[in-house]
Amino acid sequence: QVQLVESGGGLVQAGGSPRLSCAASGSIFSINTMGWYRQAPGKQRELVAAITSGGRRNYADSVKGRFTISRDNAKNTVYLQMNSLKSEDTAVYYCNAHLLLQLGGYEYEYWGQGTQVTVSS
Repeated sequence: QVQLVESGGGLVQAGGSPRLSCAASGSIFSINTMGWYRQAPGKQRELVAAITSGGRRNYADSVKGRFTISRDNAKNTVYLQMNSLKSEDTAVYYCNAHLLLQLGGYEYEYWGQGTQVTVSS
């Protein structure tokens, strides 16, 4: 069974710099793209940042220059370093991964449980 386990969420002051972590475990053959999405109340889920197995990164315009995504392939872990947090960053953040299982075949999409990030003023 594949699991994505997140950590690092919580209540943060505006301007703070928390780091989210997401570790994938299970019968994984390879992980292609890993990323972070977020969903604020009353809004659709949106892509925050993504990183490929080769290290290429993409960011939403709203976080570009403030957030940094990285990954440790040996640990099957993706990180999201968040700097200069704003109130509009308040949302549930979800880890996402596209991966191949050890049996091969289809590429599967997995989601973490979500972690609340609340930015206070």
